[in-house]
Order: sequence, then structure tokens, then C-alpha cells
Amino acid sequence: MENVSILGCGTMGHSIALSAAWAGLHVKVYGVSEQDLEIAKKGLQNKIKVMKDNGLFNEKEAARIMDLIKLSISLEEVVKETTFIIEVIPEVLDLKKNMYKKLEALVDKDVIIASNTSGFMPSLLAEGMDHPNRFVVTHFWNPGHLIPLVEVVKGEKTDNGTVQRAMQVLQHMKKKPVLLNREIPGFIGNRLQYALFREAQSLLDAGVATKEDIDAAVTYSIGRRLPVTGPLMTADMGGLDVFSAISNYLFEDLSTDQKSGRVLTQLVEENKLGDKSGEGFYTWDEQFSQLKNVEREQMLIHFLKGDMNLGGSDE
Repeated sequence: MENVSILGCGTMGHSIALSAAWAGLHVKVYGVSEQDLEIAKKGLQNKIKVMKDNGLFNEKEAARIMDLIKLSISLEEVVKETTFIIEVIPEVLDLKKNMYKKLEALVDKDVIIASNTSGFMPSLLAEGMDHPNRFVVTHFWNPGHLIPLVEVVKGEKTDNGTVQRAMQVLQHMKKKPVLLNREIPGFIGNRLQYALFREAQSLLDAGVATKEDIDAAVTYSIGRRLPVTGPLMTADMGGLDVFSAISNYLFEDLSTDQKSGRVLTQLVEENKLGDKSGEGFYTWDEQFSQLKNVEREQMLIHFLKGDMNLGGSDE
């Protein structure tokens, strides 16, 4: 069993720590300040309470999970006796590379160093490392404690043993790791997500439909199928001859825009950034924000219970 260290105690960092502790792993979490650690502690407590209240585990298990997580502002303490490190610091290339240099001076060469990056290629991140063979990307999806998918991406020098250990620890954490055979920008999930987002922007910019109807066209159609069948299985079930014929005439009419759409660009220029600023495509007051976040959380818990065969069990 791996001893896991999480570097970064923000939303993703402490969510990943929660997943690891829920699976029975001892986890140490690094934060840059006591204030950050206190915020992370409150975040953990809130998430654990919601999961307990929704029947994912009981009070005793909730206490056990919290006991398995140790928070510290000492990097040396966090990586002491670790065997598997997951870096979850800001998406700044030099910041990440400097962290890996520090880590290689602190830990043995057989300690895995994984990054939760959503954008950087692993071979780029591993440049300059003394032991790039032990580096791998493990990209969790937000919220990290509720979404099972983790994209595992190996770099040019990542060895098979590193990949196997990453897959094993993620499976132990009850995650659904998917392995990319080669590194590619955006990995799998973001490439698919942004292909859909680009077309949604194009439809909005062209005045084809309102934002509400564009969203509804996803949530009340393909969104209902996607939890059961991905795009390739959906094509199999619908008939590949049908999907091939539609692809042949529709692809040429789909958006090939290389930049953000007109409406999105204007919103960003006006500092209308969505939920965090109070306005984006939609208007986000406190009540609406809480409603949509709770709705999403409850739906993800519903799916997670299904993954666990109705929940309640941590086996």
C-alpha cells in the first residue's frame, strides 16, 4: 500500500486527499500557509459531512477518514516516508519544475512523482528531472472526491513500472483510471469537452438558439445517454452506417474556430466570468449559485452510489 503525499491543499488537492483517505490510505497534504491549511480543513469537513449525510459512509467512517489526513506547511514533513506524490499546485510551468527539483533532493528515486496538471504534457514537465522515469500525469476531474475518472498520461521517459503503480493506487482509491497510449494536449476528456463547448459557442454566436435551449439540448438528450454509453458505443448502438453518413455531411458544417467565440470573448473582457464574479452566460446570485452547485453535487453522489452498487459500502 502506498503512502500518499498531496502537494497543494486547494479544492482539488484536499478533494484528492479525501478520496485517498476514504480508500484507507494515509495521506499527508502540503500547503504554503496555515491559513490555506485551515481553509482546506474546513473544506474537508464540509465534504465529509455531505457524503456522510448522503449515506456514502457512517459517522465512524467519517472520523476515520479525517484521522488519516495530516496537513502541514512543511514540505519535508509531508514527503517524509512517502512512496507516491501527487502535485496539485498552480498551472505555472516554472513553479512545477522547481517543485520537482526540490522533491528529487528530498525523496528516494523510487518514489513516484505524479502531476494533476490539466494541460501540460508530461514530457515537458519532466524536462530537467534526474529521474524522469518516475514521473507521470494523473489528471483528476473536479470535484475530485466525486468524479471517478483520472487520466493517466506517461511521458517519453516514464517507465512501465511507474504507470502500473499509478494505475494500482488509483484503482485502490476507487477511481476509474484511463491510460493514454501517447501524450496529447488536453488529454481525452478536455478535448471532447471543448469540442462540444466550441460548437455550443458557435450556435450561440450565430443566434441559432438561446443559451438556455442550447444547454437543454445537451442535458435532456445526449447528456442522458452519456452516463451509460460514451460516443463510440452510442454510435455502435445507433448503427455505424448511420453515424458515418451523418458525419460525412455534417462535419464540414461544424465550427472550426481557433479562438473563443464572440459572446465568450466579450463576457471575459467585461470581467463577467461566471459563478465566481456573479455573471457570465447566466446571472449568478447567491441563491442560484447554491442551487446549481447542490444539484450537481447530488447528481454526482447519485452516480457514485451506482458505481458503489448503491453506496454505503467502502469495500
